[in-house]
Amino acid sequence: MSRPKKCRRVDFFPKYTYFKPIDRSVEDIEEVVLNIEELEAMRLKDIEGFNQEQCAKRMHISRQTFQNIIESARKKVTKALTKGMAINITGGIYSKECEVKCTKCQHEYRFEFSKISECPKCKSATIYCQKKERICNRKINIRKNND
Repeated sequence: MSRPKKCRRVDFFPKYTYFKPIDRSVEDIEEVVLNIEELEAMRLKDIEGFNQEQCAKRMHISRQTFQNIIESARKKVTKALTKGMAINITGGIYSKECEVKCTKCQHEYRFEFSKISECPKCKSATIYCQKKERICNRKINIRKNND
């Protein structure tokens, strides 16, 4: 039995998640599913220009796992482009770090959204995500257990 896959950290979520050749209808086309972390791997390596070790560190995974992810991603994109297939960017095993701002003291910090937190400076529970890509921008209201 294989061990469970580790959650990968992803900082970028695309605005557009479906790409297809212009002359093909959605009904008549095969599609390739590109996971969010596969897109993130290509973005870090090919656009941001980080080396493999830096990419792996940013995604909180091993270099070998990073290599496996980027190889899979490039194979899928190449297959889609050469065979006229659609690319659907969705799914995967990832977590998102939010850039958070406290509404009370205006303190800014980062934390993983899946973890409950409060402002480390003033202990306010009213904070919101202000990710620069504006994919999140949600208000986070945290209830104190001592209510």
